[in-house]
Formats: sequence, C-alpha cells, structure tokens
Amino acid sequence: MPEAMEQGPAVDRPPVGVAQGIWKAFGETQALRDVSLDVKAGECHALVGRNGAGKSTLVAVLTGLLRPDRGTVTLGDEAAPGLADRASWQRQVACVYQKSMVVPGLTVAENIFLNRATGNDHGIVNWRVVRSRARQVMLDWGFDLDVDRLAQDLSVEQRQVVEIARALSLGTRFLILDEPTASLEKAAIDRLFERIRRLKESAVGILYISHHLEEIYEVCDRVTVLRDGRRVLSTAVSEINQDFLIEAMVGSAPQKAAEAAAPLQEIASVRPRLEVSHLNIASTLGPVHDVSFLLCPGECVGLVGLQGSGTTTVADAVVGLVKPTAGEIKLDDKLLYAGRVDASLQQGITYVPEDRHARGFVPELGVGENLTLCILDHLSRWGFVSRPRHDRVARGLVDQLGIVTGGLDQPVGQLSGGNQQKVVVGRALARKPAVLVAVSPTVGVDVASKESLLNVIGAARAEGTAVLLVSDDLEDLRICTRLLVMVKGRLVKEYRQPPWDRHELIAAVEGLEPASAQGEAGMSKGKRDE
Repeated sequence: MPEAMEQGPAVDRPPVGVAQGIWKAFGETQALRDVSLDVKAGECHALVGRNGAGKSTLVAVLTGLLRPDRGTVTLGDEAAPGLADRASWQRQVACVYQKSMVVPGLTVAENIFLNRATGNDHGIVNWRVVRSRARQVMLDWGFDLDVDRLAQDLSVEQRQVVEIARALSLGTRFLILDEPTASLEKAAIDRLFERIRRLKESAVGILYISHHLEEIYEVCDRVTVLRDGRRVLSTAVSEINQDFLIEAMVGSAPQKAAEAAAPLQEIASVRPRLEVSHLNIASTLGPVHDVSFLLCPGECVGLVGLQGSGTTTVADAVVGLVKPTAGEIKLDDKLLYAGRVDASLQQGITYVPEDRHARGFVPELGVGENLTLCILDHLSRWGFVSRPRHDRVARGLVDQLGIVTGGLDQPVGQLSGGNQQKVVVGRALARKPAVLVAVSPTVGVDVASKESLLNVIGAARAEGTAVLLVSDDLEDLRICTRLLVMVKGRLVKEYRQPPWDRHELIAAVEGLEPASAQGEAGMSKGKRDE
C-alpha cells in the first residue's frame, strides 16, 4: 500500500479539494448560493441534504463538468484547470457514481487503463504490461479482484472497486463517492468502509455523499449540510447529533405536506384490492427482502424510501416489469402473472413511471395517441380504432388534466415538461384502473402542475382506485392515507394516521429509527384499523 501519511487531526492536513464561494444558476433556478467546502487529505467529509439541495451541482463543479457563475475551485495547491483539460481534472479528482461507469464488455484491467493502455510506436497495445500494471494497482491498494475478468460478470461492489482503482491509478488523491452503498448488501458495505479507512490512511481525501445518515457517523470525520442551494452547516461529525443534523437538512419551513394531509375516509369494503406477500426480488436498482402489504380500494398508500431502498423495485414488480424470485402478488384474490406487463394491464393495473422520457410516452406521437395507448382495445372493433370515440376520450382527458396543447395531433415531445407529465398520468388513468402505481409522479414539474397532478390522483383515489404512490417528496405524500417506509430492501415502519411528522418520517427513511410495534409493516401486512 502507498506510504501512509503521519496520523493527526484531519483539520491540520492540507486540502485535496476546495470550493470557495460557489454560485451556480440554471435559468431562473439558483442551484448554489455562495457555497464553500474543503476536503482534507486523509479525511472522509460527508455532504448531505435533501433532494434538490444542490449536492449534484456542487459535485459537477468540483469535477469540472460545470463552470461556476462565481467562485473558485482549488485542487491540491493549484487552481483548477480549464474545463476542456479533462486529463488534468481526472488526475486530481474523480467521482464514483451510483450508476456504474465501467464498460461491461472489457476486462477489469482494460477498464482500469481505459484510453491509457501502454502501446509501442506503432500503436500496438502490450496487453501483458497492461495486466501487470493493473495487478500492481490492485496489490498497492489491497483490492482482491482478478484483472482478467469481464466487467459484465462483476457484482455491483466489484464494479465499484474497479472505478476506485481506475481513479487511484491516475494519481487521484481526491475521491468523491456518490451514494456508494445504495445497491450494496450489509457485508459489502462493511468491506467498502474498510477500504475507505485504508484510503484515509494513505492521505486520500474523500467526499462522501449519502442519504443514509447512520453511515456518516460510522465512517466520516466532518459533515457539510446543503439546503436550498446554501451551506447551512459544516462541523465535525462528533459534535452533532442526529436530531440536529436532520433539523439542518429539513429547516423549519411550514409543513404544508402535513397541513394538507389527505382526509381519512371510511372504506366500504375491507377486502384488499392488492395483496403483496413475502416478496423477494434480486435487483441492482435495489433488492427486496420479504415485503408484504395490503392495498384497499380508495386508499393511497405511500411507499417511501431512499434511492436503492427497493421502493421502485416493488412498484416494477406490481406492474410486471420485474419478476420476483419469491413471493406472490394478488389482485382481487387472483394471482397475477409475475413479470407480465400485458397481464397486469389487462387485470387493471396501470403505471406512471419515474422517467417519463424513457418509459412514459412516445415523443413523436400526438397527445391523443399517447393518452389512448393503453385503451386501444376499448376504442376498437374488429381491429379498427373508432376515430370519433378516440378523439372524444382524448379530449376528455385533456380537459380533466388541464393539458396545454395545440391539438390532439401535436407531438408530445413538443410539450413542456409539466404537460408531458400530465399526458403520462392521463394515459394511466384512461383505463379507469383498479390499481394505479405512480412513481415520483410530480418529478421535474412546476408548482402549478404538481398541484394539478396530485389533485387528479387524489380524485381517482376518492372514486375507488387503489393508489400505490412511490415517492420521497413530502409534498406528494400529503395525498396518502397510509405510509410504508422501506430501508435497504425491507419494510421497517408503517404510518397509519396523517398528518405525518416531518422529522420522524425523515428519520425513519434515513434508517435512524428502529421499527416500532406500529411499524412492523412486514408482519402486519398492512392491516387496517377496525
């Protein structure tokens, strides 16, 4: 292992990266406001904040992907290079993102020395030397990985090791880890923490970004909190307790989500519409372990958790996008065909995906065509769609959701983001579903569009649709009648009585609070109060 620097308080060591007075705006949105942060050699510095706090923008500035409007970045003892000089940036700072950046078809050695393979004057690569150098990197940093293995055969943890090794092979001593544990099991997390400790001993400075606050107390030395683009706190981890840390992240703004919580209603039938029993799913997006819950007509159950907690995986299983490895899903006491989107749709389950561009609509098709994609069988006879019926239904949905469009034939790709999202929600509601599964339905829309979308989903619930709402947005959760919290693939807590306590909910989502008797959602399977 490279020679470790003399141990001592991190505050006394030189910085490997400094951001000073950073301002950055995107149009009228001020993403960063006079943010300063420094990472010392041999320390692990946590960067935390709720979604939209400015963490990703600051990382992009620190890695040379964005130029700040004001402020400076220093790497080591030198001013940051120009944005065009990518090689210099990569030698001084590297970010290991949650989404793996390795090339699946290449070996570990080829990924480590990507675009840097040693060749002769004729451009012929000496693969023996490449493999030898890769093995030396692994040996130097204590990584146990066969450099001849294909990256596509590696686990999530092993791919992460490859990316760290690639950065260290360049000489980087400033490493940014972005949600590094989101897709890792407990044993893999323990091994990651041990690697972080070894890196710290070798004078590598680490900026650690995570929503799992308990990890900060285990592996980090200092913590900086961003809120609404501002730095609101920066202190030693040992000097701040969890409650104060959450308070810094959340602030003391009026709790609109709690104040406007959905009123509870008497449900005529206690017979569940959807029953999820002992669900187990292996997924790189967030594995699921023994998840069980019930969803009744007229309920809006919020499934709440951090990215990688398994909430989205559960939603994908309900709509048939992924096939569980164990467990079952029933709709009105009838077993669903696992991993069959068409079967789920035919049985009355519709879906609002998180990524509307990838899964939500066909940009080249018109508004009317997109709105009616899931109900063409209802609008056709002998295989021919009735144009009058098609247009009548589409116009009704346009009016219901307040979609601003030049006409039913206008391509959805030409609409604003808020109107595109309304089309996605309208398509899901067009079938008058028995169960609506909505994942972050208001992501990337303005305040007015958010209110409109939540009102429409709330109205569907009031008319008897069972709604499974997957979101970590407190504003979205105000239409819910019940909340289920997931942490690392498991249901850990259930909230049955709105309004929700903002701080308690965030603490549960962050994994800071053990499940109570009320919260054993997996055991109760979501039973309703009598």
